[in-house]
Amino acid sequence: MRVPFDEKVWAGRCDDGEPGDTRRVFNQVVPFGDALETRGDTPVIVGFGSDEGVRRNQGRVGAAHAPKELRRALAGLPARLSMASLADAGDVVCDDGDLETAQKELAEVVCDVLTAGARPIVFGGGHEVAWGTYSGLRLHQSRTNAAAPGTRKLLIINFDAHFDLRQKRPVNSGTPFDQIANDCAERSVPFNYVCYGVSDLGNTASLFAHAERLGVHYVLDVDMQEALLPRHLRELQQKLDAVDDVYLTIDLDVLPGATAPGVSSPAALGVPLLVVEAMVQRIRASGKLRVADIAEYNPSLDQDKRTARVAARLAYRLL
Repeated sequence: MRVPFDEKVWAGRCDDGEPGDTRRVFNQVVPFGDALETRGDTPVIVGFGSDEGVRRNQGRVGAAHAPKELRRALAGLPARLSMASLADAGDVVCDDGDLETAQKELAEVVCDVLTAGARPIVFGGGHEVAWGTYSGLRLHQSRTNAAAPGTRKLLIINFDAHFDLRQKRPVNSGTPFDQIANDCAERSVPFNYVCYGVSDLGNTASLFAHAERLGVHYVLDVDMQEALLPRHLRELQQKLDAVDDVYLTIDLDVLPGATAPGVSSPAALGVPLLVVEAMVQRIRASGKLRVADIAEYNPSLDQDKRTARVAARLAYRLL
């Protein structure tokens, strides 16, 4: 089910009496379709209100309520002179257990945003959002490059404590990248998947073996600490230079539990926010980021809105 843009969510402090630029993000928001003609790189927020995949994956539900809370956390951050309009395309909501249909609806919205020349930033929801986001990018590419499908090189970057390569069906929050791998195999294109922040205690030996079979490049959380950031930035840049398009997905459970407590599975170690943010900014600066999503925020498990603020900070870097 699709829910239209809700302007009441976008509100915040007004500093009109102060000198200089006092705009905040909520001042820049317009409904999707109103202000995209003048700038093709306009970011567009799309909500995916679903935790059906988390429920199926035996996780703690609550992420379905994340999109509005993430908008509220983002709304009050300061705008910048370089920041043009931010559009909002509303939400796709899964409230009847039919996850597969909701993912197809999300794919259509993502495709519509890309077709308009804009850049979707999807607020999940559980990590089942990834299959919908990816499918939207694929749908757009198939419609715009029908004569030579699969010719553009796609890099999928996931910041996540988990591979999310589960092969069990029906689909859930732990299966999206196995679904993507199967899709790539069916189309005879490379499955170019990088997972940063994998926990050796959060994935079974079976999942590590499956990742190896698929040729997944991954970096463990213990190797994603601040001291090694320069090396990872160099390696990331090499990967970015070798592709045409990037799909970025951020599962907030990659962060330390103290930084992001509001997730289904908080991390005992995790990857420092400074590291994730620096790498996200490098991806954004590449000019190759086509679509991104942020997953697994669970407002019912948050503490003092810490996780919401972290997610809003990362979203802000993507604007």
